[in-house]
Amino acid sequence: MTTESSAANLKRYRENLRDEVDGVALYERLAAAEKDANLREVYTRLAASERKHQSLWESKIREAGGEVPSYGPSFRVRFLGWLARRFGTAAVSPIVTRMEMSATTMYDDQPEAVEALLPADERSHARLFREISRASGLRVEVDIARVEGRHRAGAGNALRAAVLGANDGLVSNFLLVTGVAGADPGRDFVVLAGVGGLLAGSISMALGEWISVRSSAEAFERQVEIEREELELMPEEEEEELFLIYRAKGLADDEARAMAKRILANHSAALDTLTREELGMSAGEAGNAWVAAITSFLTFSAGAIIPVLPWLVIGGGVGLAGSALLSALGLFATGAITTLFTGRRVLFSGSRMVLFGLVGAAVSYGAGLLLGAGTGI
Repeated sequence: MTTESSAANLKRYRENLRDEVDGVALYERLAAAEKDANLREVYTRLAASERKHQSLWESKIREAGGEVPSYGPSFRVRFLGWLARRFGTAAVSPIVTRMEMSATTMYDDQPEAVEALLPADERSHARLFREISRASGLRVEVDIARVEGRHRAGAGNALRAAVLGANDGLVSNFLLVTGVAGADPGRDFVVLAGVGGLLAGSISMALGEWISVRSSAEAFERQVEIEREELELMPEEEEEELFLIYRAKGLADDEARAMAKRILANHSAALDTLTREELGMSAGEAGNAWVAAITSFLTFSAGAIIPVLPWLVIGGGVGLAGSALLSALGLFATGAITTLFTGRRVLFSGSRMVLFGLVGAAVSYGAGLLLGAGTGI
């Protein structure tokens, strides 16, 4: 090994050590601040895992002929510990979750870490903290929603997406048609612009939705494959991870351990449970990219055709007034439907949508008027 590569390795080992010192300090502070005994044990175990990582890099530094530096926790970790003590660990768990998620690949290209199975540990920590953050963040809100009887979920997600898609098409094409009409190029040109805006917007929405859903599905498939490999190569670590997840959910030590062992006894059931518990979703939740794309195309088109309809039969000021009237009715309807999700009053939500849409249309019309006058259209 050359002097330069040895120096580079030493630098890398020290950087890794600094990160692990932060990890130990953070988990120790969270354990000290946590009032729930189950979560406190989880944080304590995570701190012990980070100490093993810390010991690895200390030994690597010595093997490379370096002196092990005496690092202390960073300001960020000290501040998070202070927040946890003052406001509870739930206040910082989303921040820690993002930190852990960003660290999932930090060891993937380091051979010493891969040999010691550190990448799997980091992914395990990230998934565990995502579960903790989800549980911590939803505990109070869900209870309140259940008591008040105002919690709306489930199939409403599809309706919400359809309404928002139609609203996007309506608003964007209404403003486009109004802006072009302001330049007064003639009815045929306004219709051409409206139909063009409908097609361009709906195709763009469909493509974007397809890519989004397909990318999510592919990412999920990749995570499942990683989980399958870890289940085959490191069943003990996977059992420990499930054990910690169930402890974080409040199960007693023996119950959490028994459940983890029972799940891992069946390979296919274990993989399904691990992906559901650790990744937070199942294969069916990824969605069908083609269904999502077609739905987006149709809902956007349904909204976008509304401001064009009057121009198909009449032009000029009457066509513009008809387009504004139909669009205002459509905007009020979409605003009213959103009250299913927001709990607002129908009149308030519908009127607000109409107001915003008409203001945007007025701006577009004024811009078209100025451009038309300037270009002599």
